[in-house]
Amino acid sequence: MSKKILLLTGDFGEDYEIMVPFQALLAVGHDVIAVCPDKKAGETVATAIHDFEGDQTYSEKPGHNFALNGTFNDIKAEDFDALVIAGGRAPEYLRLNASVLALVQHFFATNKPVASICHGAQLLAGARVLEGRTCSAYPACKPEVELAGGIYADIAIDGAVTDGNLVSAPAWPAHPAWIAQFLAVLGTKIET
Repeated sequence: MSKKILLLTGDFGEDYEIMVPFQALLAVGHDVIAVCPDKKAGETVATAIHDFEGDQTYSEKPGHNFALNGTFNDIKAEDFDALVIAGGRAPEYLRLNASVLALVQHFFATNKPVASICHGAQLLAGARVLEGRTCSAYPACKPEVELAGGIYADIAIDGAVTDGNLVSAPAWPAHPAWIAQFLAVLGTKIET
């Protein structure tokens, strides 16, 4: 059964962490609506590509412009079955928006599936929904997960972890595991 999924992002979200789940969830038949505060359907967000090239942290390069297909001010959290939070730099400033925090809190209060990757944990911490929850994120976000009362899952860069309705992963190399676990939480069945 098709689910209506909200994908939350913003300018300089991570290119792969926006585009890959958006397309993968559409490909298996879900209705995915991508939004950004202060932007309307048809407008774009600038993205960044983060690579792991042997430096002390990831490198950042310009990504693609990603076209939004929903208007943030028109959405109602109760109309959606699940939430995807893309990583990159967007969660850093999205967590300053009270409407975004209330939106995230709705999905936890109603125990709806939530998928968060990379720096998405910054938004979860800002929404104060990590208390007692196991959550993976980009390693630099470990202090935020722990300061928010969460249990940081120190897993391989290509791994993912599920804690109840929350599926999280450290970065885009985890897409196969992260998306597979999210599909399981959604109850999506793929037959070959």
